[in-house]
Amino acid sequence: MAAVATCGSGVGTTGSAVATASKSNVTSFQRRGPRASGTNDSGPRLVSIAGTRPSVRNGQLLVSTGLPALDQLLGGGLAIGTVLLIEEDKYNIYSPLLFKCFLAEGIVNGHTLLVASAKEDPANILQELPAPLLDDNSKKEFDEDVYNHKTPESNIKMKIAWRYQLLPKMEQIGPVSSRFGHYYDASKRIPQELIEASNWHGFFLPEKISSVLKVEPCSLTPGYIKLLQFIQNIIYEERFDGSNPQKKQRNVLRIGIQNLGSPLWGDDICCAENGSNSHSLTKFLYVLRGLLRTSLSACIITMPTHLIQNKAIIARVTNLSDIVIGLESFIGSERETNPLYKDYHGLIHIRQIPRLNNLICDESDVKDLAFKLKRKLFTIEGWRKSLWSFSNLKI
Repeated sequence: MAAVATCGSGVGTTGSAVATASKSNVTSFQRRGPRASGTNDSGPRLVSIAGTRPSVRNGQLLVSTGLPALDQLLGGGLAIGTVLLIEEDKYNIYSPLLFKCFLAEGIVNGHTLLVASAKEDPANILQELPAPLLDDNSKKEFDEDVYNHKTPESNIKMKIAWRYQLLPKMEQIGPVSSRFGHYYDASKRIPQELIEASNWHGFFLPEKISSVLKVEPCSLTPGYIKLLQFIQNIIYEERFDGSNPQKKQRNVLRIGIQNLGSPLWGDDICCAENGSNSHSLTKFLYVLRGLLRTSLSACIITMPTHLIQNKAIIARVTNLSDIVIGLESFIGSERETNPLYKDYHGLIHIRQIPRLNNLICDESDVKDLAFKLKRKLFTIEGWRKSLWSFSNLKI
């Protein structure tokens, strides 16, 4: 995979100079003597890219999804070269927020963005990205949003004892340069100067496709073809494929595709159980994953799977995605008035996590997860464990 090659690459032309300059400054924490490769190069082993870190499990290069709690569930973050599929909630209220947090995280870290949509102009999507919590004033607002100061102290202690919260403690919030992943304020918009300073590419389907375009039978829909060509051109032109070194400092390409599989993309899988383009979406994902595997890029896709009538297509889409999470909103359902769920707005289902350099798939210890959109923050928590602890508590 591309990320493995990236992590394993060293410094090329400057390696000997670094080795010469650092021979006299070797500390007790640095390895003395030659490496396994037989060289005396003491330069860095990992390529340093802002907003990335290697996985402690398998060395895979990771980027943050923009939600630290989700990063924790995925084993530290989203691996380079992989696809994260988000099954949209019924009314498409919460999935766009996760989508925008992923893009906002890219802007904060200086990553290149590729935003594709058949519904909204990518320029308008960027204008609606949430603002990062960076300074002390935002940290104070963060604390006030997470902890209800009107709650008695005894109740707070009971909640901490009975509820398994995936959200890290507030004391861990630090400057941008010292943390991996940031928190975002859903009530504010990202500063305009950050958007103007970012490098992004937009794919708006109505502007990219012509109504007179002819496509051969049994092939991809015109929208999918245009999008694949667009992604491929960006990867090769800006040298994210790794075949040639990038002219500037190495960077990561974040790809965000909105509402893939909907009728707006020219796909009929949501309109009929056995449509004429039933294999078009799976072919698109197959080719897309091949592009990601050989490039410094990561992709997040939102898809209205609740509208797809053919369950076999959903199974194929899941198999072609590396990570699949589903959002189940309580709006309009019986759970909205159920007292067991009164503190939450929906459930989040981790349907699949990636098999990275492993023969088996890692499994999360926490199965029952709920999400909550507070006044400013989107948080993920475990809800059923609190009920279990309460029922087994002996007084």
